[in-house]
Amino acid sequence: MSSTRRTAIVAGVLFLVTEIAAIGGLALYRPLLHDAGYVLGPGADTRVFLGALCEFVLALAVTGTGVVLYPVLRGRGEGAAVGYVCGRLLEAAVILVGIVSVLSVVTLRTRAQGATGADGASLVTAGQALVAFHDWTFLFGPNFVLGANTLVLAGLMYTSRLVPRPIAVLGLVGGTLICASATAVLFGIYEQVSVAGSLAALPVFAWEVTLAVRLLAKGFDEGAGAGSGVDSAVRDTTAGTAVAAV
Repeated sequence: MSSTRRTAIVAGVLFLVTEIAAIGGLALYRPLLHDAGYVLGPGADTRVFLGALCEFVLALAVTGTGVVLYPVLRGRGEGAAVGYVCGRLLEAAVILVGIVSVLSVVTLRTRAQGATGADGASLVTAGQALVAFHDWTFLFGPNFVLGANTLVLAGLMYTSRLVPRPIAVLGLVGGTLICASATAVLFGIYEQVSVAGSLAALPVFAWEVTLAVRLLAKGFDEGAGAGSGVDSAVRDTTAGTAVAAV
């Protein structure tokens, strides 16, 4: 098995892990994110801890996709490849900040036992502020930054033909839609977790799953577009030398 094939398998697994971890984290966080009085209630801390663990795995997998794909992508566009790695690191960092905010709500709840009156109200406000902080990180990490990263990767895949172009086009469409949806949420057109938001996220979800399946099943189209920039430079140099000789 070639090193490129191994890279494709690892990248495919990591993309599937990102999808599973993202869905698991959001589902497990649900009691905390949708209960305004969570800090004063009985809580569902075990679920929240599991959700935080899922999102931690998500951050690791997101970082992993950038690192693993870099050796393959740099031959097709080094600047874009570096940008993709940096973008994935930024996405992971934002996710980790969101995890800290959610775990802070749990800490607040454990210290709020027996709080009543004004103290209880202030704790509820603090908890809601931390949840709002998480929601903003979710908007900018797994939406805006994810969309930008998807556009970079899909663009590289399209121009280099590392995967069939229909798959790359799906990524370009998905990245564009998720960025547009995040912008709509930012300006209050609809809620982040809504039917419209879910529909806008479907293409980027389909892109990552389709790309993962392709990489696991067949890998990259090895040699497609590889070293194209170097080959062009060699051809140009050769042609220039020939002209000079004449």
